[in-house]
Amino acid sequence: MTTKIRGLWLPIVTPFKDGAVDFESYERLIEHYLGLGVDGLFPLGTTGESPALDETEIDELVDRTVARAAGRVPVFVGVGGNATRKVEKTLGRLGRFAFDGIVSVCPYYNRPAQDGLIAHFRRLAAATDRALVIYNIPYRTAVNLSNDSLLELAEVPNIVGVKDSSGSIAQSLDLLARRPPDFAVLTGEDALFFTMMAHGGDGGILAASHLMTERFVEVGRRFAAHDLRGARAAWAPLAPLVPLLFAEANPMPIKHCLWRQGLIASPECRLPLTRISDGLARRLDACFAGRAAA
Repeated sequence: MTTKIRGLWLPIVTPFKDGAVDFESYERLIEHYLGLGVDGLFPLGTTGESPALDETEIDELVDRTVARAAGRVPVFVGVGGNATRKVEKTLGRLGRFAFDGIVSVCPYYNRPAQDGLIAHFRRLAAATDRALVIYNIPYRTAVNLSNDSLLELAEVPNIVGVKDSSGSIAQSLDLLARRPPDFAVLTGEDALFFTMMAHGGDGGILAASHLMTERFVEVGRRFAAHDLRGARAAWAPLAPLVPLLFAEANPMPIKHCLWRQGLIASPECRLPLTRISDGLARRLDACFAGRAAA
């Protein structure tokens, strides 16, 4: 497996309108972000509210994403869960679509030990011929995939990288120092994008890059050109924005902003997610109104 993922990947939201998936807005988003230069698309992540989607909706979203991307950028689909056999069955069902790889989160809630995590991802890798990126986010899953375990899994040919949201900068930097050269480390910690890139990271899978996307792209380009000063200048206006986009449950703030910008027809999420508070809405509106005026 020679796939090496890098750059800015968008964990794209799933727009809803009146309770249904708004496919018109979804396809508009894909074209919008491809035009802005994102390096890859990641549908059906938690930013895409995948737990709230049914199988028919999932299949159509994958189909439409692949059709729209059409070889322009790679597509890695979110396929995860906390029951290994069920995830294997989902991989089998989705196998008819021509996406490039999957992003699979560590099993959540049941808190497997390291040997269980290793066995889980080995089984998933064996169940697909696609590239596999592991998503480690212990503050959501209640289990942390150690660097030792991750590096053992990196020896599996089609396990090509990690979306690193370990929540520990020490763990993340240790991983960058020890990972093999063909194993990609993309941060999932939006606020640490600059920091991780400065330490040799390969990119980011960043929900916040739905907004001010050109700036996120520019940070990556500056690092690729070994222009640290330019990367810092590109990052500076993003630093205060990112915390606002996660002040309430993701993707509610992002959807509000996309709706206000006319990119989606509604800020609607599916329960148990609702809408952002009036106070946060005012802060976000003021933030982006100020940037538009500038």
